[in-house]
Amino acid sequence: MGKSVVLLSIPGLREKDVAVMPNLQKLMAGGEIAQLIPSFPCVTCPVQANMTSGRLPSEHGVVSNGFYWRDQGKIEMWTSPNDCIARPQLWNLLAQHGGLTSAVWFPLHSKGAEADYVCTPAPVHNPDGTESLWCYTRPLELYGTLRDELGHFPLSHFWGPLADIQATAWIVASAIHAARRWRPDFFYIYLPHLDYAAQRTGPDSPAAEKAVDELDEVIGKLAAGFHAAYGEASLLWLAAGEYAIVPVDHVTYPNRILRDAGLLTVRDADDGEHLDPRRSRAWALVDHQFSHVFVAERDPQVIRRVAELFRSLPGIAEVLVEDQLSRYGLNHPRSGDAVLISEPNSWQAYYYWTSDDRAPAFAKTVDIHRKPGYDPVELFFEPSTKGIPLQGELVQGSHGAPATDDSQHSVLLSTEPGWFSGTSVADTEVFRVVLRHFGIEV
Repeated sequence: MGKSVVLLSIPGLREKDVAVMPNLQKLMAGGEIAQLIPSFPCVTCPVQANMTSGRLPSEHGVVSNGFYWRDQGKIEMWTSPNDCIARPQLWNLLAQHGGLTSAVWFPLHSKGAEADYVCTPAPVHNPDGTESLWCYTRPLELYGTLRDELGHFPLSHFWGPLADIQATAWIVASAIHAARRWRPDFFYIYLPHLDYAAQRTGPDSPAAEKAVDELDEVIGKLAAGFHAAYGEASLLWLAAGEYAIVPVDHVTYPNRILRDAGLLTVRDADDGEHLDPRRSRAWALVDHQFSHVFVAERDPQVIRRVAELFRSLPGIAEVLVEDQLSRYGLNHPRSGDAVLISEPNSWQAYYYWTSDDRAPAFAKTVDIHRKPGYDPVELFFEPSTKGIPLQGELVQGSHGAPATDDSQHSVLLSTEPGWFSGTSVADTEVFRVVLRHFGIEV
């Protein structure tokens, strides 16, 4: 049996970060480095699907971190299971072609992944309304073992105002446990830590630099644990930066613009106004530096009006409609009827209310699954007021826009030379690197 592959998926990792990470440098010594160019949209779930399927959203169907299921009128953020990815992934092909085993640790659509071993956040909602901070695992009994050994997965440290190195450290410790027990042939590990400070205070802030140091320390523990489990000569390591986070100083509110134009509808509730996607003629599912605008019955006149509203708007670089979505591989039925792309220095917030006293209760809470879009302002939760300040301008870093500049490129590293096709590679190439290592051609 040849070497096993460990793929580290590290959002926000840049070449300049690698230069100050001695443990990562030691791990990758003697290998190679390339620029990783994430495919638009440059956000977590699409990029992870690109890397594990070798396809773009037009084929695998993951068009953002959330979906709008038109037939149900249902908005789903961060909760879709693995079967929403409509193409075979690495673990499927490895099992089919060589009977190779795989472990999938924390990629965000991994619940239900057909891998041999799986661990991913999946809080259990109890009948009394409380949450057990559990993970979905395969085998199911694995979480009990991990809980007894490591304590519960620290979900509150995985996202939100308390997000810090504790979640990534737990992911690493649990992965080491699995490596000792099963020694899978392929191990995919998501290490999210660099996402937090870079969005709060900017990618080059002192807090972001500290996060790089903290992550490097944890990577050192991961390397030591895996080398003890497998043997140092038995592993090919890959580290993929997913995407780069860039500074932002501007925010756009697409849903407020659509509401002012008479296209977005809300319904009144006891706790404020709630977006009504079924009754809206157009509304935006917002995700970092882009959004999908869904138009009722795909009305061509309304689509044209949406495009006119946002073209030349400050903060908006492109508006894609109809055949233009194929430019970025977004021509898929799950995509919106218009896609709004931010300028690199701007991001988009989901807010649709015109007065903060009409904001719904969930707007001021850490509640990522109820919001019709991604909300990085959750990172600024204020304990004194027990709420989130509804101020989009607080956010200092973002990502998602097309990676047209070096500052928007991340990095791909390998412990061995000769695996990359050039000095810069697309995220879909990661899929082919892994399969080539195992002698599988697709």
